[in-house]
Amino acid sequence: MSDKKNRSLKPGWRQVRLGDVVQLSKARSQDPLADGIERYVGLEHLEPGDLRIRSWGNVADGVTFTSIFQPGQVLFGKRRAYQRKVAVADFSGVCSGDIYVLETKDSEVLLPELLPFICQTDAFFDHAVGTSAGSLSPRTNWTSLADFEFALPPSSEQMVVVRKLSSAVEAIQALEEVKRRAGDVFESSAVQFFESTAGGWPRKKFEDVSAFVTNGFVGKSAQHYVTTGGVPYLVSKNVRRNRLKLEELTYISEEFHRSARKSQLLEGDILTVQSGHIGETAVVPEDFAGANCHALIITRPLPELLDSFFAAYYLNSKVGQRRLAQLVIGSTIQHLNTSDLKKLEIPIPKLEEQKRIAALLSEVLREQDEIDRRIEATKKLLVHLRAEVFS
Repeated sequence: MSDKKNRSLKPGWRQVRLGDVVQLSKARSQDPLADGIERYVGLEHLEPGDLRIRSWGNVADGVTFTSIFQPGQVLFGKRRAYQRKVAVADFSGVCSGDIYVLETKDSEVLLPELLPFICQTDAFFDHAVGTSAGSLSPRTNWTSLADFEFALPPSSEQMVVVRKLSSAVEAIQALEEVKRRAGDVFESSAVQFFESTAGGWPRKKFEDVSAFVTNGFVGKSAQHYVTTGGVPYLVSKNVRRNRLKLEELTYISEEFHRSARKSQLLEGDILTVQSGHIGETAVVPEDFAGANCHALIITRPLPELLDSFFAAYYLNSKVGQRRLAQLVIGSTIQHLNTSDLKKLEIPIPKLEEQKRIAALLSEVLREQDEIDRRIEATKKLLVHLRAEVFS
């Protein structure tokens, strides 16, 4: 590295090439099962932004992978590097040829614990993506990846950096565990309400407690009316269990919105996905009253008979999902028909009881949302810390 680059760094830090301090593991097994290896990891088992490997396959089920990894080594997905798949192994196994197994050459020069954080920096991913070749399935290669340059702290400071970054990772993992437990509370409470106690409640068809159950706009003509602003146009990707996902929101013109009156939405309408994430349901909030939708089932409850959130929580519960699964048709492309949802029976306690149950479950969801906000804030802090350390 040039002296000029090193002079611009913090005292004791130096600019290095990845290949100078990191190497590819060359350990291989031609018969993992015979060698006593039990687990394998493919790209599908690595989650973007998550350093832990949370799922894997069993070698006994059959696998052609031969690259061995050991606890502490770093797995980097070289195919479609823009997916940002990096993880630290906490068990031994074999992995896909589309995964590089990285290790430090000398732990006194580069701590193994610091390597995964280097591989999570924006600069590293930018380099990996920029050196990838191929159109449908771009891959980077080790020769190009080894040329990546970064600022390496002196060995005396590396553990301090690791502790700082690890504390943020541990905070995220702890919050995710709290979120998982909150999800368990929601599920167990929903089962208690909708299965254990529903035996004494009368059951009625959705169409009997709703003003209507109908389709959102169906057809392709709306594509000609998509605009950069205007009226929000909800589609299946925007509806998830108990919430709207609005990162990718489409808008249509006022002209088309007025012509598609049947699919105009009001606050409290229930939206159910017909294909894809079949049966996932959300309630239209106040700020989306007046929106429009495409290829979703719209249920408009009669407010004196059915609480919107009670109905949505029922459909999203394991009890409701089992009932909906029985209505799904199609083998290759599965679909939920509006006519079948109309006939679906739902337990109907008194309205006051519906609202009480909905309020209790809503409180659990609010806690989950707050945990989500804390997770996102901590993830941003981790990104900031990485940038501060390695910039």
